[in-house]
Amino acid sequence: MSETSLSSANYTALSPLRFLHRSMNVFPDRVAVIHGHRRYSYAEFGREVEQLARVLRDRIKPGERVAWLSPNTPEMLFAHFAVPLAGGVLVALNSRLAGRELEYILDHSGARLLFVDSELVSAVATARETVPSLEEVIEVPDSTISPPVVPAGIVTDQYSSYLAPVDGSKDEPLHWGVVDEHQVIAINYTSGTTGKPKGVMYSHRGAYLNSFGETFHNGFTGATKYLWTLPMFHCNGWCTPWAVTQAAGTHICLRTVRADAVWEAIDHLGVTHLCGAPAVCSTIAEAPQARRVESLRITTAGAPPSPTVIAQLEALGITVVHVYGLTEVYGPYTICEYQDAWTSQAVEDRAALLSRQGVGMVQAENARVVNPRMEDVPADGETMGEIVLRGNNVMLGYFRDADATAEAFAGGWFHTGDLGVMHGDGYIQLKDRAKDIVISGGENISTVEVEQALLAHPAVLDVAVIGVPHEKWGERPKAFVILKKGASVTTAELLEHARGRIAKFKVPDEIVYPLELPRTPTGKVLKFELRKQN
Repeated sequence: MSETSLSSANYTALSPLRFLHRSMNVFPDRVAVIHGHRRYSYAEFGREVEQLARVLRDRIKPGERVAWLSPNTPEMLFAHFAVPLAGGVLVALNSRLAGRELEYILDHSGARLLFVDSELVSAVATARETVPSLEEVIEVPDSTISPPVVPAGIVTDQYSSYLAPVDGSKDEPLHWGVVDEHQVIAINYTSGTTGKPKGVMYSHRGAYLNSFGETFHNGFTGATKYLWTLPMFHCNGWCTPWAVTQAAGTHICLRTVRADAVWEAIDHLGVTHLCGAPAVCSTIAEAPQARRVESLRITTAGAPPSPTVIAQLEALGITVVHVYGLTEVYGPYTICEYQDAWTSQAVEDRAALLSRQGVGMVQAENARVVNPRMEDVPADGETMGEIVLRGNNVMLGYFRDADATAEAFAGGWFHTGDLGVMHGDGYIQLKDRAKDIVISGGENISTVEVEQALLAHPAVLDVAVIGVPHEKWGERPKAFVILKKGASVTTAELLEHARGRIAKFKVPDEIVYPLELPRTPTGKVLKFELRKQN
C-alpha cells in the first residue's frame, strides 16, 4: 500500500462556518431570516455576522467564552456564526434560569462578554459584580418589542448597546474556517437536575457532522421554511442554526412559543419544518387554530412522545419524526426511521412504532443497550439496560470537570443514564431514566409505559408518573394528570383504562390533578420536584 499524507490539497478542517460562507456567496438574494417585519437575505445575514465577529475579535482572545442570553431572535442566530468566526466559544444561556443559576454558569465558563436581550436584563442585574471574568455586558434590543423595555431599577449605563459597537466595526478580512477542527465551538450547560449544571463541550468537527445529519434526516433544502420553536440555547438548537443555513433555507424566528403564533406562521409564512418537545406537539395539536395542512414535518424529542399525540398530528397531515439524544451528543443521535411496511398498520399500532427511539442517524454510530458488565442485553424488547453511545457526535467532555468526563466515558462509551430495550429489528426504545424507574416488589416499572397508558385516554392532556415509598412493596407508582380543557373523567375510570393497557401491578395506586407540571425549558418534566412533594 502506498504511503498517504495530509496536506492542504486533500484536507480542510471541518467547521460549520463553511455553511454560511457558502450560502451568502451562492444565494446572496435568498431570504435567510424572518423576524416580525425584519427580513435578511443571505448576503445581509453574512454581513451582520462579519460585523459582529469583528467587534468580538477586538474584545476577546482565541478560545475565550462569549455568553448570550436571548430568546430565538436573529441576533441569537447571528451569534452561532459570529462568535466562532471571531475565534471565541459560544455559551448560549437558558433564558428561563434564575439570576443565581445564570451567574453560576457565567462564572464556571469564565465568560468575558455577555450579550443580553433587553427583556432579560433584570436576570443578570448583578452579574458584573459577582462574576470576576465578566468584563462587559451588552444589551441587545429586539424590534418585536416596541419600544424595548429595560425593567425598572436596572442601571442601564452599566450596559453597552449592541447596535453601537456592531455598526462601528471595521471592515477587515475574516477567515471563515479553523486550523483545528477539534477546537471548541460551543459549551452547552446541562439542566442540572441532579446537581450543578455541567458544561458540555462541542467541537467544530462534531457540529459540522451533526449538521449534515440534521439536514439529511429533516430533508432541509433551499425551500425549507424552518420555524424556531426549539430554543437555540438547547444543544445549539440541535445544531439546526448551522443545518438550515447549510441548506440555504429560511429561518423564521419566534420569540415566544404560543399556539396562535405557531399557527399564524404555518398559515402565512409557509412553515415546512419545526422541532420541539412533545409538549410543543401537544400545543400544536390541541390549538383552536389546528387544521389539516399540506406539508409540515415536526421533529420531536426530549421525552418519548405519546402515541396518542402522534396519531392526532398524523390526522392533521403532519409528519412526526421521533429522535433521541442528549446535550452530551449534540442533540439528536438516533431516529425512528419509517419503514414502508408500517403504512398498512392500524393508526394506533403505527403510532406506537413511531414513538420508539430507533436507530443511529447517518452521522452517528448505532446505540447499544447494555447491562452493568457492558454486555448487550437480549434484543427481545423487554430486557432493560442502559443506553450507551459513541462516535463523532459525542461531546469532547465536560468543561473543567475531568472526573465527571472520565465517569461518563467509562468503558469507551458515553453512558446516558437512560434505560431502554432493544427490539428484534434493531430499534431501541427508551423506558426511563435510571433514577426514575419504579422498583415495586422487586419488579421494574417503567414510568414512561404507565404515562403512555394514561395518555391514551381521550380526556388526558399531560401526565407524569413517579415512584413513592410503600411500606410493603418498597415503591408504588403515583400519577400526576392534567386533563384537557373542558374534559372530565373520574379516577376510577382512568385506573380502569390503564388496566386495559398495562399489567395490573404497574397501574398507579394514586392519581392527583395539579394545575401544571414542573418542566425544564426544553419540555422535560422535573420529576425530582414532584418527588419533593411526597
